[in-house]
Amino acid sequence: MQQIAVEESFLHIPLLFTFDVIHGFRTIFPVPLAEASAWDPDLARRTARAAAVEASASGVHWTYAPMVDIARDPRWGRVVEGAGEDPFLGAVLAVARVRGFHGNGPPDPSTLLTTAKHFVGYGAAEGGRDYNTSDLSERTLLETYLPPFRAAVQAGVDTIMPGFNELTGVPMHANDPMLRDKLREQWGFQGIIVSDFGAVRELMQHGIAATPTAAAQLAFAATVDIDMASGLYAQELPTLVRNGQIPQRALDNAVRRVLELKQRLGLFEDPYRYSDAAREKASLLTPPTRALAREAAQKSMVLLKNDGALLPLHKDLHKLLVVGALADDRLSTLGPWPGDGHPEESISVLQGIKQAVSPTTQVIYVPGASPDNADLSEIDKAEQVAADADIVIAVLGERAKMSGEAHSRASLGLPGAQQPLLDQLVKTGKPLVVILMNGRPLAISRMAEQVPAILESWFLGTETGTAVADVLFGDVNPSGKLPITFPRSVGQVPLYYSHKNTGRPPNGNEDLTSTYIDQSWRPLYPFGHGLSYTTFTYDPPILSAAQLAATDTLKVQVTIHNTGQREGEEIVQLYLHDNVASVTRPVRLLRGFTRVRLAPGEARTVSFLLDQDDFAFLDQYFLRRVEPGTFTVFVGGSSATDNQASFEINNTAPVKRLGSAIPRMLRTPENPPHE
Repeated sequence: MQQIAVEESFLHIPLLFTFDVIHGFRTIFPVPLAEASAWDPDLARRTARAAAVEASASGVHWTYAPMVDIARDPRWGRVVEGAGEDPFLGAVLAVARVRGFHGNGPPDPSTLLTTAKHFVGYGAAEGGRDYNTSDLSERTLLETYLPPFRAAVQAGVDTIMPGFNELTGVPMHANDPMLRDKLREQWGFQGIIVSDFGAVRELMQHGIAATPTAAAQLAFAATVDIDMASGLYAQELPTLVRNGQIPQRALDNAVRRVLELKQRLGLFEDPYRYSDAAREKASLLTPPTRALAREAAQKSMVLLKNDGALLPLHKDLHKLLVVGALADDRLSTLGPWPGDGHPEESISVLQGIKQAVSPTTQVIYVPGASPDNADLSEIDKAEQVAADADIVIAVLGERAKMSGEAHSRASLGLPGAQQPLLDQLVKTGKPLVVILMNGRPLAISRMAEQVPAILESWFLGTETGTAVADVLFGDVNPSGKLPITFPRSVGQVPLYYSHKNTGRPPNGNEDLTSTYIDQSWRPLYPFGHGLSYTTFTYDPPILSAAQLAATDTLKVQVTIHNTGQREGEEIVQLYLHDNVASVTRPVRLLRGFTRVRLAPGEARTVSFLLDQDDFAFLDQYFLRRVEPGTFTVFVGGSSATDNQASFEINNTAPVKRLGSAIPRMLRTPENPPHE
């Protein structure tokens, strides 16, 4: 195709080849929501780099990733593609993935162009129904949904893709105030804006364009440079330019931006520099890349529950029963948007368990029930086999096809006949471990009451089975933390940790407070939650000052102790609360995190720095300022920690500059923000 374009077309301009390289190309890494559970930006950078090496060796120049939508409604199918509910964590991972896809940048032929999507508010679809309307206040937009995009822009993202949604009555593909004013003029973004699939034509369905001509004109006027798939630009732009309805200069600017990307990659110099069969053969599914996929999968699992230290299991059990259709589902290990991943190259959970146990251990597999239907015919068989098993491992959750684009769910329970299967297994009284495979938080309150051990594995990619076995049998100590809240029921949705306090905060001991009459208002598992096979304790935070000026920097130190019997890795999280301000503030906001590995009995002190970028907020006039008053710092192992210290800022200070959108933990002299 490139040869035809370069040698046979009128202007000999090379093509750009694009592909959805979301979480791997041939080697598939954990889905983005899973990888966000690792809270490890260096890991995200390395997996993006590996994906770029494979994809670029196969002729791909440009990926439609990373997706940086904040999502607080797990009914939405595309929650699986993002980093969860928090803009700070989302910004950290957006920057890491942009840098990973870029690598050293041109002229390195493994450089992959990037796309931050879906600008903006797409993840706030009403009812969790994909493509639905988003209705966001200006404050919520500025404080929650825009920061990861601005961080990606400052990290040098090449292109932006608008969302399918509308904001304030204007579909994003025609939203001139957001695309031209905010993105291009205020933020200084100079790259390409590429439409989502068919979205320019869909402006007619939205009801703001009566004709294809009007749809093309609206999108182009909003500086959408490339019309993906609808064909309206090719069909309508010539006439619009000839009639003077679109200025020639605007067309030239859009064309120039596309040509500049091709020039940056060196395609005018060598159109075939990404077309090397030998490089492709040498780059795909290599042992080092599979090892990275295994590491990523190990770090992405979250131990939700482990009563009685049931996990890890011994490898020399007499008889082990594995149940659940997902246990032997290689296709679902790859998750949605699996690039060029091949299911036959992936390791299922069942395979991983069989490979890990002692040769004397008998592993019996009974599917028992499927997520796809209500067939109960095999449940009795699973119950009978469980009667003389030492332990039962149930692999439950969703098929990969149940998450992703246009795969929203109205309920969040176990689909199909899986809950009846679990109920019967519980009746056997046998030790029972549940391994979840899913692309969203599930409402598993009943499971949490029934089962002593629950391991959230999401969709882990090519090395699913080996990584699950590593954690299940204790070769690896789980360290993942939830990047999104698990509700008790779908009725709590949307549910997120950084909520407002309200005038009547929830209190189970008082009437007329913000609670439910039929269940707890609290989440089943909070943001940042995740257990280990060891235990950690925290000393109270120590602050460098009890009082400081608005322009000062505060140092927060905390000592973490491994009080258990195993080496483990803890993700230390710092949250900040502005106690009294001129506008209401969230009960706490994530402002830092770090990984700490500790041997049994070991203690280590970690430090965080906070400054005016952390203290500031948008006042009632949407001006950034630091106000005097008291603040509370929380440091612990989840957003629910009560380990705290307080300080006071004794003066006010307007913060006129926008500041860096890249969190401090990723700012280095080698990687400054692209202001």
